Amino acid sequence: MSGAGGTTTARHLTGAGDMPGDTSRVPAREAAESELSKPMYHENDPNVVQRALNAFWDWVSGVFDAAASAAPGGPAGLVVLVVIVGGLIAALWWRLGTPQRHSRTPDTLFDADGPRSAAQHRAAAEAHAAALRWTEAVQERMRAIVRSLEERAVLDARPGRTADEAAAEAGRALPDHAGRLRAAARNFDDVAYGGRSADQSAYLSLRALDLELDDVKPSLPGVVRGAAG
Repeated sequence: MSGAGGTTTARHLTGAGDMPGDTSRVPAREAAESELSKPMYHENDPNVVQRALNAFWDWVSGVFDAAASAAPGGPAGLVVLVVIVGGLIAALWWRLGTPQRHSRTPDTLFDADGPRSAAQHRAAAEAHAAALRWTEAVQERMRAIVRSLEERAVLDARPGRTADEAAAEAGRALPDHAGRLRAAARNFDDVAYGGRSADQSAYLSLRALDLELDDVKPSLPGVVRGAAG
């Protein structure tokens, strides 16, 4: 009996010792996840902003690596390309200059800093021409022409007038010079708003037109019609 009883007891103890090996894995995994989700295990985790920055820099690094692998010479070649592009941008910036904001209304002939006489515009034009600043000289000479026509009452003094409007109105009073006035207005618009540069010949042509107009008497349509009748 003692042998049989010992055998039964051994089997019972062996069966009891085997129970942990039969425990399901799902509850154990859930218990581990629950334990690891406690705040004490995440005190040093990066916040949302840090995670976003890390993701961004990972993306930048990936783009750089891709560009380096595609560029001739690898990373060194990519650096050379970046330097070349930067140099081209700097050269264009130096050539074109910093974009400037003008206080005047777009396409208007005169600046908004107060009216000046035709003599003042001519003096400014000659000063620019003496310094070989042909673009500024052309602009000032065109203003001198229009201001002179206003002072002689060929044109009414009207703020905000454009060069094209002045040329069209003056051409009706001075028909023999209408074509040259229109060309002068286009030239003014090109250098003042189109980004083009004037040269000496453009200024001398405009200067000659100014001197000729100063001696021309405007046509009077009413008188001409009366004489014709």
